[in-house]
Amino acid sequence: MLGTLQCLVLDCHYPAALARFYAVLLGGEVDRPDSRWRLDEDWSTLHTPAGLVLAFQRAEDFHPPQWPDPGHPQQFHLDVQVDDLPAAEREVTAHGAAFLRREDGWVIYADPAGHPFCLLPN
Repeated sequence: MLGTLQCLVLDCHYPAALARFYAVLLGGEVDRPDSRWRLDEDWSTLHTPAGLVLAFQRAEDFHPPQWPDPGHPQQFHLDVQVDDLPAAEREVTAHGAAFLRREDGWVIYADPAGHPFCLLPN
């Protein structure tokens, strides 16, 4: 092993808003003080209950992916397993997610910055 994953970083226009969106989806604490990262208008974090840290970085020239268009690739996506799929869909939509499509029992949304993520039934 060469290293340890510290966090997964998503580029976006509004870091704090996207951190709050993912806190609704995954739980956790937004912008918990952590000596590894600064917290300001250009950088926000989410410490999830599972131990994963997501970070959100302002990118002035951010162009959201337009899944499944390969001309604007998704670059990565998150798969999130949920106990109550309909309730999860209502909640993420209420917090700014955009429905993209259903595929093989999974439901694909875009977060408020345009990053695709999948909701999977438990």
